[in-house]
Amino acid sequence: MLSFTSIISMLGICLGVLVLIVALSVINGSITVMREEALKAVPHATISGTNLSDSWEQEVSDLSQADGILSAAPFIEGDAIIRYQGEVRFARLRGVSPELESNIAAKSNRRYLELLDELNDTENGIVLGIQLAGSLGIYNTQELTMLSLGNLLKREVSDAQSFKVVGFADFGRLASDSIALTNLSNAEEFFKNDSGVDLQIKVDVEDIFRVESILDRAIGLTSGLSFLAWNEAQAGLFGALNMEKILTALMLSMIIVIGAVNIISTLVMIVSDKSSDIAILRTMGASRITVLKIFIIQGMISGILGTFLGAFFGIVAAINIAKISLFIENILNNIFPGENLYLISHLQTKLAAGEIILVCLAALIISFVATLYPAFTASKVNPAEALRYE
Repeated sequence: MLSFTSIISMLGICLGVLVLIVALSVINGSITVMREEALKAVPHATISGTNLSDSWEQEVSDLSQADGILSAAPFIEGDAIIRYQGEVRFARLRGVSPELESNIAAKSNRRYLELLDELNDTENGIVLGIQLAGSLGIYNTQELTMLSLGNLLKREVSDAQSFKVVGFADFGRLASDSIALTNLSNAEEFFKNDSGVDLQIKVDVEDIFRVESILDRAIGLTSGLSFLAWNEAQAGLFGALNMEKILTALMLSMIIVIGAVNIISTLVMIVSDKSSDIAILRTMGASRITVLKIFIIQGMISGILGTFLGAFFGIVAAINIAKISLFIENILNNIFPGENLYLISHLQTKLAAGEIILVCLAALIISFVATLYPAFTASKVNPAEALRYE
């Protein structure tokens, strides 16, 4: 019975570590995907400042030569409504310089770079996000009408402008239903009556996780300039994802705690069953510390084995999660033919060495703490009392 309980304790800790590593890896993969989608529409950093529209050429040149910055380009962005054959949609119209924007978009697909060239050569041209174009029913080069939000609020509908669609682009899942691109000069003319729509500079950095330090060095003490990093612009989204990750880790760590409770119960039973043996050891000269160490080591064997087995199988499962999902899917469809059961077989996982080490350390610490009470109880066994009826 004691051996069986010890095995259950080890398996409980093993399962907790395994599930925790897999869950964190899946969440990391989801965050990575969401980050990539967000960065299709949101710049690595946005620089704004007073009178930037008068000196943006010099600022772009200086920023492009700064350490850690790959490229810089001006843009202007504001709210507008699009009208096409009776359909009306709100959108974010972004004016860009196609030549400088090509440097920012150097890592994009070739089709997007071709669209920027077409936009540069087309008067009043516009590029629509694919979902925005689909909601309007635009599937080829058409002309549409746009009105800025400022003019709409002022009821100056006569200032509506006509634009020619030159193509469609993927601005990520978070923005393809709202973003539209046009030339910088067109956008400046379009938003001339809208307050608060000012020219800004977007920058592309080498390391998006060091964007704050890179921009701090690049801007320095330049008066009137400030920047907004991508993680601040999308703070709500990534804050919610990180909170979900923390809460998931806390809930799943309860599996490890349950395994640790089994360690406590096992050791308590061992202390009760072996009290006479403990007393004999004490009479032969074993100190309280020696007895304490014996039971700590015995309890930690389950914790150590469970932790390392869980880490090994957790890493293997995280790497092969898509294959495991397909395997289970095939089994279920064989058991239930015709049900067409589908699991999520396109999950992306990302293992973080630091998180794996943290999970293992947490499991070992919990296991160690679980051994303290039974071990302390064993060390307090009174030899005379335990051997009175032997």
